[in-house]
Amino acid sequence: MISRLFKRKLQAQAPRMPVVPKGVVTWAVGDIHGRLDLLEPLVDSMIADRAASPSEHMVVIFLGDYIDRGPHSRRVIRYLCNLPEDLGIEWKFLKGNHEEAMLDFLRDPATGSTWCEYGGDATLASYGLRLPQMKHKPQAWAHLSADLDHKLAPVERAFLEGLELSLAVGDYFFAHAGARPGIALSEQTERDLMWIRGSFLESEIEFEKVVVHGHTPAPAVQADRRRIGIDTKAYETGVLTALRLSGADRRIVQCVDGTVRDSTPVFSASA
Repeated sequence: MISRLFKRKLQAQAPRMPVVPKGVVTWAVGDIHGRLDLLEPLVDSMIADRAASPSEHMVVIFLGDYIDRGPHSRRVIRYLCNLPEDLGIEWKFLKGNHEEAMLDFLRDPATGSTWCEYGGDATLASYGLRLPQMKHKPQAWAHLSADLDHKLAPVERAFLEGLELSLAVGDYFFAHAGARPGIALSEQTERDLMWIRGSFLESEIEFEKVVVHGHTPAPAVQADRRRIGIDTKAYETGVLTALRLSGADRRIVQCVDGTVRDSTPVFSASA
């Protein structure tokens, strides 16, 4: 009798595995940073996954940082703008801090030098633009900002200005950088969603949903009961990571130097 009661108590205390709604397959894609060569095969695998499960509804969430550092920023934006809409896939695009920096430069050229310190120069090069020789002169940055504004196609501008800050699916919350502990996910600030790092990563405070994020690169996927981080520094490592969620199943799929690897399960959130 006592053993049955004890077993029942343990079962009651066991944490419930987070799930996405039944019949909804959800993908999240980590920071791309101009690596079109990794993005295309990964998207192809997701399209194939959709074709293999025609009864399922599929949502694909890109976590931001499409540009900077890698060689093909503009081509990545163009590619994402033209993803097919007739496949039964719902494409969702979140804003990363690098997209915010690019938009800031278009509005305020004085931010250009800072943007280029962490990868903006690669984006400018993808638009056929070079850094000014007289970097200390505000007018030089003003000219460069105007040139980028001129080269930016309407569809590219609409894409950048239409990016979302966060999204929730079932028991998961998706944002570029993470969320501030102790604050409801619905009340997070734009800056925290795009920029937060240490206070989010180091906290043990749980949120009402598991946070799926990029922004902070790591050699491997980071997963615990609070969060799943899938930024594997694609621009440098040649590894672009995606997370596939279906019911309680959680799997990692990666494009490694142009080859998509078989999915591997993410360990239980209760571990």
